[in-house]
Amino acid sequence: MSQMRRWRRQAAAVGVVALVLAACGNGEEVDEPAPDDEEEVVDDEVDDDVDEEEAAPDEIETGLGITEEPCPEGVNEDNGCIYLGILSDLTEGPFAPLGVEIVAGQEDFWHRVNEQGGIAGQFDVNVSEYTRDTLYDAQTHSSEYRSIEPNILALAQTLGTPPTEAILPDMDIDNVVGHPAGWWSGQQFSDQDQGLILDSGYSYCMEAHIGLDYLADEVLDFESVFVVGFPGDYGGDFAAGAEAWAQATGSEYLGFAETGTNALVGNQDAAVGQVLESGADVVGLAVGPAEAAEIVGGAVAGGFEGQFIGSVPTWNPGIMESPAAPALEAAFLHIGPWEPFDGDSEAHQAMQDALDGEMPTNDGYTFGWIWSYPLLNVLENAAANGDLTREGVRAAAGETVVDYEGALPERDYSLDGDEGAPRVGVINQPNSELETNLETLATDVTGDTTQAFDYSEPCIVP
Repeated sequence: MSQMRRWRRQAAAVGVVALVLAACGNGEEVDEPAPDDEEEVVDDEVDDDVDEEEAAPDEIETGLGITEEPCPEGVNEDNGCIYLGILSDLTEGPFAPLGVEIVAGQEDFWHRVNEQGGIAGQFDVNVSEYTRDTLYDAQTHSSEYRSIEPNILALAQTLGTPPTEAILPDMDIDNVVGHPAGWWSGQQFSDQDQGLILDSGYSYCMEAHIGLDYLADEVLDFESVFVVGFPGDYGGDFAAGAEAWAQATGSEYLGFAETGTNALVGNQDAAVGQVLESGADVVGLAVGPAEAAEIVGGAVAGGFEGQFIGSVPTWNPGIMESPAAPALEAAFLHIGPWEPFDGDSEAHQAMQDALDGEMPTNDGYTFGWIWSYPLLNVLENAAANGDLTREGVRAAAGETVVDYEGALPERDYSLDGDEGAPRVGVINQPNSELETNLETLATDVTGDTTQAFDYSEPCIVP
């Protein structure tokens, strides 16, 4: 916990300097006890009254990533330990402040699971021992995956599509299921993610449809759309969705202007210029929070009179401390897959209780909590099947229906692509008078174009 507090202090400092980008920070490598790599069968006595169709405690097969010894700082001293890995952007990458809170939300989520008895009443879950900072860098992500792989059952987090794509072939060979921290459309198709990626909520592509449908139905009449974003799975996927929406509605799609993080390109002056030159009625943003604030503030100061909509990673409450705050309140709407931290679902109430009335630094905490439900349900199903080996967990992943405690509709992972893809979102507006700096305008948002979209393949393949 002291390491997490240190990460949070680091992330807060980075956020002030960079207008709070987004990610989480790990520290140095630590020597960890390696769980026994040999498969084992728990040898508790069988209760004669147990239904033979249900997995009794001594019928659960285990393997890599599970020990008979209790977890470090575990809750139940008689339980064994399931180790889950986390590969995140924790200190210096573009999403570090957000990542720190994602990890914090995941740690608190699994602590609650342990307090409720753990998995099958036999295993606590540890997500701290094998947390690594990969800097949103594919090569680092890959090397850190290889370092922790022998000791984990699954990945509680793998942040970013390019880093995740770098390790996906190894995950396939190793039978390691993982939670993504991202929303690339390809993760909703088993031929792209090998059935290993437990995504939650809409994709960036569908997010663009949701936001544009909301603007057209509820906010203003408009004729043209322009997108500014990071290249590849994030900005490219969002832009592909915006282009498809424009084609379906007869609107003019004015193109996709690629930009980089401020750390890479220095500032967003070029992007601001492209927005002003585009003459667009609506500009979609798929960048980081600092970049979003700079683009919106600069464009509005330069005379832009249109409307901005921002993908989920564009928001961080810290940008309301920047000079762009008035422009954000006047001309920016944010799209989210679920309600912010102060939502009222059962899941939101649980995470609010976990922080005992305190507010997280940003909604990364909410992401980390909600992203954890699929793996919880998968582990529970694998245990009920009597097989908590990697192979058993992978098999369970393809047949699990996830209960998000109301934060999202149930998700059936046996459905692929168009059949199972979520098509609803939440629309928020910056509001400096609220503690969260964000006001929810509408939930369960969708639209005719969103619902009619033919989602038979990923919108973009990086």
